[in-house]
Amino acid sequence: QVLISTKEAPEQNADEAPIPIVDVTTVQQQTVSLNLPSYGVVNPKYKTQLVTEVQGRMLSISAKFVAGGVVKKGDQLAVIEPSDYEADLMQAQASLAQAKAALEEERAKGEVAKNDWKGYDGGIPPELGLRLPQLKQEQANVKFQQAALARAERNLERTVIRAPFDGIIKARNVDLGQYVTLGTNVGELYDTSIAEIRLPLSNNDLAYLESVDNPDTEVTLSADLAGKLVTWTGQIIRSEGVIDADNRMVYLVAEVKDPYLRNNKVAGQLPLKYGSFVTAIIKGRTVDGIVKLPRHLVRHGKVTLIADDNSVEIRAV
Repeated sequence: QVLISTKEAPEQNADEAPIPIVDVTTVQQQTVSLNLPSYGVVNPKYKTQLVTEVQGRMLSISAKFVAGGVVKKGDQLAVIEPSDYEADLMQAQASLAQAKAALEEERAKGEVAKNDWKGYDGGIPPELGLRLPQLKQEQANVKFQQAALARAERNLERTVIRAPFDGIIKARNVDLGQYVTLGTNVGELYDTSIAEIRLPLSNNDLAYLESVDNPDTEVTLSADLAGKLVTWTGQIIRSEGVIDADNRMVYLVAEVKDPYLRNNKVAGQLPLKYGSFVTAIIKGRTVDGIVKLPRHLVRHGKVTLIADDNSVEIRAV
């Protein structure tokens, strides 16, 4: 009874409606490029198999002619024993000299025969009498020997194997002292002036390019090298124009000039090595009136808008 008689009435408070806290972001329309992600492996635009055009024993091999060796156009890679081809060249030179001497002799005989036929009263002297067939034969023989000399000179030059362009040695298949025959594969050379990357895109993604037939656009390549993310800028030069039967993808081909930085070295930039796996961001067509929103603000294809009068509107994207 005492507790009941001394109780206090609870404090009366007015009921308040809970006010939600809303994060508001002001957005603006802008012009953006629709970028397309892709991936690919870096390969050289040009690569060649180095083969021998003459046969013989490997006399010397350059120190640059190793896997990973960087060479310039015209650099000597290997030398095949040239003694036999030097002898062939001397023989061709001697044969040409003999042919030229025989030609001069035949020309002199022709002049003598012409003088002998000056008093001939039977009309035009025959060609055989003027030794014209013999002269043509000696002229043809000189041409034949000149061709043989040119062939001997080329064979002697081919004993030295040179790099056909600036590149990097992929592999070497011969050793010092090894006997090689005609057409032996001595190594493989990759060109370092231009790198190519095949980038797959789905058929639907082609709609985001400025031009499907001529997709001339920029591409940004990136890869993890030496523990950091490195980027390179390239150019899409063409589309292969065929849908791959295995994965139903269309391939765009990107080019990166001077991937090994042989001509233009940039501080802090790393070379784009062949065989690297890179991710690509392809610049698509430009669209006006675009609003960029974080992905979590779009739910079931709808976004929440706050109008000027603080009213809420659910708008479909």
